[in-house]
Amino acid sequence: MAAKPAQPVTDHLLILRDDKGRKEVILRDARYTLGRGENCSIRIQSQFVSRYHALICRFMREDGTIGYRIVDGDEQGKASVNGLMINGKKLTSHDLKDGDTVVFGPQVFAIYQHRRYDNFPTIPPDDPFDITLIDPAMIGNDFEEKY
Repeated sequence: MAAKPAQPVTDHLLILRDDKGRKEVILRDARYTLGRGENCSIRIQSQFVSRYHALICRFMREDGTIGYRIVDGDEQGKASVNGLMINGKKLTSHDLKDGDTVVFGPQVFAIYQHRRYDNFPTIPPDDPFDITLIDPAMIGNDFEEKY
């Protein structure tokens, strides 16, 4: 039985801090709306955030990898009241990179992470090469007496 190779995996993660605390959102969809509006796909709980504060859109980079871009405002192009402060600069749009910090308002921000890791396949339970390192005799009341 040949071992299956590890599969490379990438996750795009938005770690959001707002008035209700911290939450993590794994970005998988093509488009997200961010804001305090009830219809936003990522709700931000703060009076300082516009109802439709920003959009996050997936795009294909020149090297063939997937990226995400954040754009200030709603889907009709209306800008948010406070705008976006990204890595200390006021910007209307930005292609997100690992470690970017996006500030939406006082004490309301998000950190973008692009995680890459290997997913190793699991060994089936009936693997003939599986070894047990615990002697069944070690389990039970007489374990303390023997060891």
